[in-house]
Amino acid sequence: MSVVTKFIKRGLAPINHQIRYSSSSEVAKYRSDLFSLEQKRQREDVGRVEKIEVRYLGLPEDVTLVMNKDLSTPYNCAQHLSEGHCKRSALALINGSVAWDMHRPLKESCTLQLLNFTVADPHIVNRAFWRTCSFMLGAALHECFKEEAGLQLHSFPGPNVKSGSFVHDIVLAARNWKPTPKEMRTFSAELIKLAAKDLKIERLDVSNALAMEMFKDNRYKTEQLPSISAQNNGQVTVYRVGQHVDISRGPMIGSTGQLGRCTISAVHEIGHEGDGNGIYRVQGVALPIGIRIGHFAYGILEERSSKLNSARLPTEPFEEHSTEHAIA
Repeated sequence: MSVVTKFIKRGLAPINHQIRYSSSSEVAKYRSDLFSLEQKRQREDVGRVEKIEVRYLGLPEDVTLVMNKDLSTPYNCAQHLSEGHCKRSALALINGSVAWDMHRPLKESCTLQLLNFTVADPHIVNRAFWRTCSFMLGAALHECFKEEAGLQLHSFPGPNVKSGSFVHDIVLAARNWKPTPKEMRTFSAELIKLAAKDLKIERLDVSNALAMEMFKDNRYKTEQLPSISAQNNGQVTVYRVGQHVDISRGPMIGSTGQLGRCTISAVHEIGHEGDGNGIYRVQGVALPIGIRIGHFAYGILEERSSKLNSARLPTEPFEEHSTEHAIA
C-alpha cells in the first residue's frame, strides 16, 4: 500500500488549492520555471563583466584567483583548485566571517575559505547542513504523498543542532493521522534517493511580487511573505533543488550528495484547522556524507530525534514569529 492510500479510502477531499486545476507537480514546475527565468534575467543584467580578486585561504596553499563579479561562485573557485575541493566543500566563508552558499555569485573582491564537515569549528557548517535537511525533506515529502492527501508545506523552523532533529511542518487533509512504519521508511527512502541524485542547491533573491506569484497556490506562504520581504528590503530568498522551490534565509550546503545516512523518525500532530486539516511536524536526523558512527550510537540519535522538537510551532500567530521560522 503506497503512502497515504488510507486517505483515499476514507474519501477525504484535498485541501482547497487556489490553483485548483493544477497538480502539485505542475505547481512545482511552474515555480521552477519562474526561478529559471528570473535567474536568467539577473545574469543577463550583469552586463559588462568586471573582474574581482578572490584570495583563497587554505590547503594546499593560499592563492589569488581572478574571477567574474556577480557571476563566479565559490564552487567556480573550487574548480580552479581540485576535484576534491569541489566534492568536499559544503559552504564558503567570505572575509573570515560571512557564510556564503557554494553556488551564490560573489559580489566583490574578498578572501575565501572553503568549509567542509571536518573543520575545527563546525558550527556554521552544521547549521547549514541541518537547514538543508529540512529543505530536502520538503522536496521528499512532495514525492511521497498523493494528490488526495492535500499536502501543503507550511514552513520549517531555524536549525538547532542541539535539538537533535531537523524539522518540516506540513498540513494534510486529515486529522489524527499516524503514519505506519512502512510509510516512515518510505519518507526516509525518498530523502536518500534525493541525496543519491547529487543535485545542486541553488539560491536566488527575488522581489516580493515574484515570490507571491511563485507561492500563490500556498496560502501559508503568501501570509508569511509580506513580513519576510519587509525585513529584507523588499526581497525574498528562495532555494531550488530539482524542481522544488521553497523560502529560506540560507545559507545551505552545495549539493544533496553531501547528505549521508538519514532517518525520518517521527511525525507529530501539532494542531488542526477548522476545515478538517491537520498540522504535522515531521522530524528526522542525518549525518553528512563520510561521517560514520556505530549502529548503537546512531540508534540513540534516532531515538532522540523522535521526541517532539520544541521549536516555535506554526500554529502560533505569525506576527510573533521571528523570520527564523518562516525563512529558516
